[in-house]
Amino acid sequence: MSLLELKNISKIYGDLKALDDVSFKVEKGEWLAIMGPSGSGKSTMMNIIGCMDKPSLGQVLLDGVDISKESSKSLTNIRRDKIGLIFQQFHLVNYLTAVENVMVSQYYHSMPDEKEAMEALARVGLAERAKHLPSQLSGGEQQRVCIARALINYPEIVLADEPTGNLDEANENMVIDIFKKLHRDGTTLIVVTHDPEVAEVAQRTIVLEHGRLAKEIVNENFKD
Repeated sequence: MSLLELKNISKIYGDLKALDDVSFKVEKGEWLAIMGPSGSGKSTMMNIIGCMDKPSLGQVLLDGVDISKESSKSLTNIRRDKIGLIFQQFHLVNYLTAVENVMVSQYYHSMPDEKEAMEALARVGLAERAKHLPSQLSGGEQQRVCIARALINYPEIVLADEPTGNLDEANENMVIDIFKKLHRDGTTLIVVTHDPEVAEVAQRTIVLEHGRLAKEIVNENFKD
């Protein structure tokens, strides 16, 4: 059984089909990239996978359970328990330190644990920057705090939206290296990106165009 399966998903706003009959599966431990130009439906797809929105038509199966008809409250709980989100805009609390920003995510899941939060920061190479505020961190360091925050509750899926969009090449490579390590550790990764260089390091890429699944690319040279 696939970890995630989308069956004939459509998202309709009036006369606009942001997504139009899209189907695909994601296996446990897989690294999938989702690409497409602006207006292709990438953001809508991320919102549905991330339990921030529901499809107009179709099914979303997570661990074999159809979550497409769940209430907003239930989706919030599923997102909290099963999905780690990484955004292009970092969404860090500016008056909290790096370790405190990670602990915020714990607070909504269970109980804050500074030791665990420090371990998550160590996984992304930021243990020595744990007591710094976001304003004292570079863009790449802030994004790594976001990755640590996404990992702290041991999600089944890490879902990243343009995670390198605001980074220079050196920091982009650093984030990709972290993703490679996460994949080696068995993490399921779904990365929404417009950058072919980010997509080509994934195991598989699906390309959206005008809300439809235009093509699927399997990376024959994949290695992490």
